[in-house]
Amino acid sequence: MSVIESALDPNSEEYRQNRDALLAAVEEFRAIEQAVVDTAEGKRAKFEKRGQLLPHERISRLLDTGSPFLSLMNLAGYKMHDDKDGTEAGGSTIAGIGYVSGVRCLVTASNSAIKGGTISPSGLHKTLRLQRIAMENKLPVVSLVESGGANLNYAAEVFVDGARTFANQARLSAAGIPQITVVHGNATAGGAYQPGLSDYVVVVRERAKMFLAGPPLLKAATGEIATDEEGRKRALAQLEQGDSSDALNALARAQLVARGLAVDLGREGITVNCICPGPIRTAMTEAVPDEHKIFYAKR
Repeated sequence: MSVIESALDPNSEEYRQNRDALLAAVEEFRAIEQAVVDTAEGKRAKFEKRGQLLPHERISRLLDTGSPFLSLMNLAGYKMHDDKDGTEAGGSTIAGIGYVSGVRCLVTASNSAIKGGTISPSGLHKTLRLQRIAMENKLPVVSLVESGGANLNYAAEVFVDGARTFANQARLSAAGIPQITVVHGNATAGGAYQPGLSDYVVVVRERAKMFLAGPPLLKAATGEIATDEEGRKRALAQLEQGDSSDALNALARAQLVARGLAVDLGREGITVNCICPGPIRTAMTEAVPDEHKIFYAKR
């Protein structure tokens, strides 16, 4: 096989300009990602009062320590719909590919620190893309859910295509691709359908609540006043009928069960062993011009 010789000159002024421009672009989107994290951090006191972790902390505790995690679509919905200043980017979902008990999985978490984890149109399209990635790559899906379902300000844009996400869950199960869902808090409407259609469901006792319509929606629609406690009694009745795989007393225990389920998937040969790629040694940031219309050598 002949050797491909590169004609690129990494010492040229053009390369230096390209590198500076692309590193500036990387710094810009990293700043956007941090702004979203900072927005969630502003709700820390409220979460701690409820005995909860922030969504990004839930993912950190779920993943294998020190393992790689490839974040996906962090800029989804940037400055679209209700995101006026870019601090709510990500489509109300934190997602990526990582390792849980040695099993490579697609991991998602409702960003419930921002608008209760409700799904905007951009968040819906992100979910559809994530499901496609899981299907095409045969990745088990681990979801950490606390969501108010669709953002009703955009109901017309979410409801029709939103049904595709539930159909895709059935397709994933039919293809033998398991879905594990941990319910961390309130899961309403579509936020409740998602765990209901999962293969394994783990709920945190006295924290997780699954409603087709919670007390606020019930009052707005019918005038009837119901409490969370009444809903909890109904949920326990459903639990006895088998809607949930396990009811747990603590968040930490819930995460351990999810990790244990991933171990079982590994024993069943669900995942494919792979070698993580090493660092790219070519100066890629210097090769691509900042202006997309400019031709550049590919070798």
